[in-house]
Amino acid sequence: MTTPLLETRGLGMRFGGVQAVRDVDFVLAERELRCLIGPNGAGKSTFFKMLTGQLQPTSGQVLLRGEDISRQAPHEIARRGIGIKTQAPTVFEGLSVRENLWLSAARVARGAKARSIVNQMLERMGVGDVAGRIVGELAHGQRQWVELGVVLATDPDLVLLDEPAAGMTDKEVLRTVDLVREINKTKALIVVEHDMQFIRMIAGKVTVFNQGAVLVEDNVEAILKNPTVRDVYLGKQAAA
Repeated sequence: MTTPLLETRGLGMRFGGVQAVRDVDFVLAERELRCLIGPNGAGKSTFFKMLTGQLQPTSGQVLLRGEDISRQAPHEIARRGIGIKTQAPTVFEGLSVRENLWLSAARVARGAKARSIVNQMLERMGVGDVAGRIVGELAHGQRQWVELGVVLATDPDLVLLDEPAAGMTDKEVLRTVDLVREINKTKALIVVEHDMQFIRMIAGKVTVFNQGAVLVEDNVEAILKNPTVRDVYLGKQAAA
């Protein structure tokens, strides 16, 4: 049996008397695209933070290609190939697009190789025409794409996206769908998203979180029709 790219076993996180994540078993294959959905407070963000080392679990394990990374620091996990793009862009707003990409590329390459990575990201993210612009002056969608380029510049094997379509125009959403599909040709992705139309456009398999635990996993159409998922999360969205 092939070793998964990512696996969690009995993963849990407690904050005082609150169990934010409870006994989560999760398996992601190489180059798989998985969407995570669930109501606010379901534990999705806490789960992401444990995958990237921002939080160390109080129980269970996070395995990357079979190796336990549960107690490793964020920079160590990043070096191992997990990159995350958060909902709010975390780029250097006072620097240019090119400078932001350069700082990321310089973590894994030097000189001509780093410049090549920067140029590839400018083209891939469709931001070459604003390469010299200060990131803080860009439109919301463009900043999101710059941050995605910053993540991809380090060539991670797994990309975590936290609400990548939030706040985007319809045109920007369609562009982001295309980017996610293109990235998924060579990378695994886990996407947290509330926009079910966006999920319909990208998803194969969906994992539903509720009250800190996995409620159900299935393909997107089955999830949309699942009465339990409708009750706890989708509501009227399911009929849209």
